[in-house]
Amino acid sequence: MIHLILGGARSGKSRHAQTLAEAFAGELVFIATGEAFDTEMADRIARHQADRGPRWRTIEAPLALADAIRDAAAPDRLLLVDCLTLWASNLMHANRDVAAETAELITALRAASAPVLLVANEVGLGIVPGNALARAFRDTAGRMNQMIAAAADQVTFVAAGLPMRLK
Repeated sequence: MIHLILGGARSGKSRHAQTLAEAFAGELVFIATGEAFDTEMADRIARHQADRGPRWRTIEAPLALADAIRDAAAPDRLLLVDCLTLWASNLMHANRDVAAETAELITALRAASAPVLLVANEVGLGIVPGNALARAFRDTAGRMNQMIAAAADQVTFVAAGLPMRLK
């Protein structure tokens, strides 16, 4: 089962994903794509880890997300990936082909023997960014979300903490 959970910043998407995951009876694995390049991000990561508690095992995969899913998937586990948007940013920063990496991720997701929840930001609902890099990021994230949504069994959009089933 592949479940994509989309939403804007502070929409409640990560909380919703965590709540869904914690209803699972087996092992919970959090696959983190963010990296602490500054103190604000380090504090944010620490808060998220504390919120998850001891039931969770964390794997860091800022670039090799498909490999992390292949390595961690097992029938008695649920994987929660947070967040695809940071992963896309990491790939762009590393000059990697986001579409090719997303296709590889989809292959790993389809082969996974574990349910996978994926959290991503919907970044295309605002104004057109004023610079080329921001526009390229918005377009890349939007295309990635479309690819993942097409492959997902379920897609949920979260706004103001309210989940809305799209697929």
